[in-house]
Amino acid sequence: MARLDTQSKLEILADAAKYDASCASSGGQKRSSMGGKGMGSTTGSGICHSYAPDGRCISLLKILLTNSCIFDCHYCINRKSSNVRRARFSVEEVVQLTLNFYKRNYIEGLFLSSGIIKSPDYTMEQLVGVARTLREVHDFRGYIHLKTIPDADPELVEAAGRYADRVSINVELPTKKGLAELAPEKDEKRIEGAMGAMRHHILDAKDAKKRYRHAPRFAASGQSTQMIVGADGASDGAIVTRAKGLYDGFGLRRVYYSAFSPIPDPSAVLPLKRPPLMREHRLYQSDWLMRFYGFAPQEVIAATDDKGMLPLDIDPKLAWALKFREHFPVDVNRAGKEQLLRVPGLGTRAVGRILASRRHRRLRLDDVARLTVSIAKVRPFITAEDWRPTHLTDRADLRAQLAPPPAQLDLFDTPRPKAA
Repeated sequence: MARLDTQSKLEILADAAKYDASCASSGGQKRSSMGGKGMGSTTGSGICHSYAPDGRCISLLKILLTNSCIFDCHYCINRKSSNVRRARFSVEEVVQLTLNFYKRNYIEGLFLSSGIIKSPDYTMEQLVGVARTLREVHDFRGYIHLKTIPDADPELVEAAGRYADRVSINVELPTKKGLAELAPEKDEKRIEGAMGAMRHHILDAKDAKKRYRHAPRFAASGQSTQMIVGADGASDGAIVTRAKGLYDGFGLRRVYYSAFSPIPDPSAVLPLKRPPLMREHRLYQSDWLMRFYGFAPQEVIAATDDKGMLPLDIDPKLAWALKFREHFPVDVNRAGKEQLLRVPGLGTRAVGRILASRRHRRLRLDDVARLTVSIAKVRPFITAEDWRPTHLTDRADLRAQLAPPPAQLDLFDTPRPKAA
């Protein structure tokens, strides 16, 4: 490996880290250096390319320790056989970069992952060494997210949780078959074993905190994972089922989805083009339905087509409502929270506002319109004091009316997915 300066390494390893989506967090431990001790702070809000509830954009220094790797996973641009420029940071270089970026108010913390160098244990020692140096030597109080390695010694993985706010272990692919075909050096049982051990440590730390006031925190933001979408033949239904199993089995805070992106010198077993980015977006929406709207995975799967794929032109909540119209219309003045959450176009905030407002008066359609973003999507599925959809809910062309109209693409313009 040629000797590179820090700037060159940063360009290579920050670019290599862009494929990892699981770098947002919530619920982290609140720390501050306002008392004159230590450096940095964290608010526990959403972090890394996202926005806090008060509108602030919060960011992390998101890098790999190295993009060299002894594994040869077909879908990974940093795999052993990939023809890419390699670089590697030392522990001290990552520590100084983090401190210098923080002092310049560029970041609020660090997201650190790595390819596997020498061995899983050696790599994990390096990752933990960065977090330990920041916390113990420099008293850094900002946010730290470490990507852990399931093949590493369990004591090293546990050490990551003592210094990081959040830890994550990637399941990589949604099915055991896909993992065996595209990442034969990785094992589903080892991955799930490491995730199970991490959950055990997190629960033990929470229990100790209840009993002992000064008990140390352990990965206060919990653990997350990421799976690649579109690299194998897994359907959306299989992905939804897998995600629900991960949430229930390991108490994850988030499951992230990353649409497969073609890489230089691809393996012959990979698809030739990436899946639509909208597919990734629909999977996130289905994730929200299960986490915040009370949908069971079987109900989300019921909204898929005969191949198990979610529709791309409409969101999964609307797809479910169109398929099961017998549940509608819903009376906004009498329905419970669970029924209102299933109405297309009504989010959790809108439902909360409806429940609060109807304590004082019976709601009319105009009242609902003021509490929602788009009354056009809501109207066919509700009744109000002055509104009945009559035959609108049962119209055969209702989907065509509610789906976004097709857009004419410019010959020389690259289409971009609209923001959620």
